[in-house]
Amino acid sequence: MTDGATDRQFHVEWERVCGRMRTEIGEAAYRSWVAPMTVRNVHDGLARISVPTRFMRDWVVAHYADRLQSLWNEEDDTVRSVEIFIQSDRPAAPDEATPARRQAAKVPAKAATAANVVDQISAPLDTRFTFNNFVVGKPNEFAYAASRRIAEAQSVTFNPLFLYGGVGLGKTHLMHALAWHIRERDPSRTVIYISAEKFMYRFIRALREQNTVSFKEQFRSVDVMLIDDVQFIAGKDSTQEEFFHTFNALVDQGRQIVISADKSPSDLEGIEERLKSRLNCGLVADIHATTYELRLGILQSKAEQMGVKVAAKIMEFLAHKITANVRELEGALNRVIAHSDLVGRDITMETTKEVLHDLLRANDRRVTIEEIQKRVAAHFNIRMSDMHSARRARSVARPRQVAMYLAKQLTSRSLPEIGRKFGGRDHTTVMHAVRKVDELRDHDQGFAEDVELLRRMLEG
Repeated sequence: MTDGATDRQFHVEWERVCGRMRTEIGEAAYRSWVAPMTVRNVHDGLARISVPTRFMRDWVVAHYADRLQSLWNEEDDTVRSVEIFIQSDRPAAPDEATPARRQAAKVPAKAATAANVVDQISAPLDTRFTFNNFVVGKPNEFAYAASRRIAEAQSVTFNPLFLYGGVGLGKTHLMHALAWHIRERDPSRTVIYISAEKFMYRFIRALREQNTVSFKEQFRSVDVMLIDDVQFIAGKDSTQEEFFHTFNALVDQGRQIVISADKSPSDLEGIEERLKSRLNCGLVADIHATTYELRLGILQSKAEQMGVKVAAKIMEFLAHKITANVRELEGALNRVIAHSDLVGRDITMETTKEVLHDLLRANDRRVTIEEIQKRVAAHFNIRMSDMHSARRARSVARPRQVAMYLAKQLTSRSLPEIGRKFGGRDHTTVMHAVRKVDELRDHDQGFAEDVELLRRMLEG
């Protein structure tokens, strides 16, 4: 612990650091993030600074801690590091009631209450997932624009915003970016980000502990609610019931809701019709599969963030070859860069193919619905056009069902997408085909062998 004179010296230094931070980041950001901070003590070159909430600690550590340490070291070269911790983690001693602490105590009660709710129920946000790090292209520009509009709006514009698309295309990135942007602009707003799975588990725990009143109060008092992967509650009636009422309560109070899923509201299976109707009543924005241009842009942005130069021909090669989703694409680049760093070899086309041999092989093997249709049509001796026709004769309908079944098993396409490839059929037709083929495989050995042979031929 510092003595009185030294303590005053450190607080004078801290005030100068705060003044420089105010000039650098602006008045609004200063009031939101720096003013509530409290210098607890400085000992052996370590300055210990507390903040009121976990969220504020995470944000300060990610965005300001290094700069605070640098500025303080310029004021006093004996201060070599800064520790940011949550105030409640380490109760203050009586002699720590400094002017800076009294300033932090002036944080509005609403902000403190909001922070408590966030700490209790919100999942942590990934500091990498911001709007600045999101690469915009044709497949995602609508979803990006809608997310940005909500993040910057002073009032609710469309409710809910429903984002949908395949795995690894950027839905979660946009939701995190939206939450970061709102929290940064106005820390007093209660912004909750949670997966539908965690929502369900918290609800089940509240039921078990007979504490549903507290559960309802927490979730219905937020300003912005972001629910990820809502398809998880399909078929879970009690959770859907509570989610429906929470949704209605928030909308009635003019609170913003943002939801993501792997399918559009109309195509979600196992979701009650009244909830589907609610999910459809705002703005629905889909994120399509990536284009070559977008994949190349993502790779270039990622390499720039990592401070690594990669030859254009290698970037183009990866953008052509890794087409499934953004997550897989970024993972491929990470592997190539990590290999180069660890073994001390340049990134060449040869080493890239060597490091990614398994991933490249898997992508080369990836099957399209058109290939499946051609192979099945040839096997059962029907015309390719029969895959799209309205003919219902068993000699045509059964091969078509097999092709739908294999499309479901071997591709990442959704049921509605598969249905559209078969003459614009409804997703329920595809579901029926999958069930029928599964049933026939269990009871007809010859049929099962045909399906298995086709699967192996397509995967090979």
